[in-house]
Amino acid sequence: MKGRNIILAIRMRSLVAAILLVCVMGMTYIPSFWTLVYPIYYYPVIQHEARTVHVDPFLVASLVRVESHFREDDISHAGAIGLMQLMPDTASWIAQRIGMKRYSRADLATPSVNVRLGSWYVMYLIRTFHGNLPEAVAAYNAGPNRVRRWLRNGTWSGEEMTINDIPVRETRHFVARVLYTFETFTRFYGS
Repeated sequence: MKGRNIILAIRMRSLVAAILLVCVMGMTYIPSFWTLVYPIYYYPVIQHEARTVHVDPFLVASLVRVESHFREDDISHAGAIGLMQLMPDTASWIAQRIGMKRYSRADLATPSVNVRLGSWYVMYLIRTFHGNLPEAVAAYNAGPNRVRRWLRNGTWSGEEMTINDIPVRETRHFVARVLYTFETFTRFYGS
C-alpha cells in the first residue's frame, strides 16, 4: 500500500509539473506577457522623436533600454547622461546640427530633449553607415571613427553574424544586446 501511494504521489507531481510547464509555455506566446517582461517606458516620447527623424521607435527604445534601463537621471562612469546616455560634447554638436536654440547640458536630463538628440544621432549614424544597423549601433557605443577603422582594416566585416569580431568587449556586448532587444520589441509590440 505504501509503495502504491508513493507511485501515486509521483504521478500527481508529474501531472502538476506538466500542467505548469504548459501554462508557462503558453504564457510566453501571449504578447501581454512579454510586455510585462520587456516594458517600454517613455514610449510616447520615443515614438514621436524617432518618427520625426524617420527611425524605428523600437530601435530607439532598444538603445534606451540597453543604455539606461529607462532611467532618465542615469549618468555613466564616462559622463554620458540621460535615457540615451549621450556624452555632453556629442549632444552639444547634435543640438547645433539640428538648430536647437537655448540648449544646455542640464537639458540632457529631460527625457524629451535627450530622446530628440539621441534619435537624431541614431538617424545620422544609420545614414553614415549606409543603413547597416550593426555598424550604426556599434558606432553609437564606440564612436563612428573607431568603427570605420575596424571596417577599413578588416578587423570586423560589419555583419551581424560577425559581431564577435568586434575588438572591444563592451561594444560587442552592446551591439548584441541592442539588436536582440530590437528584435524582441519588434516581435511583441510590432503589431
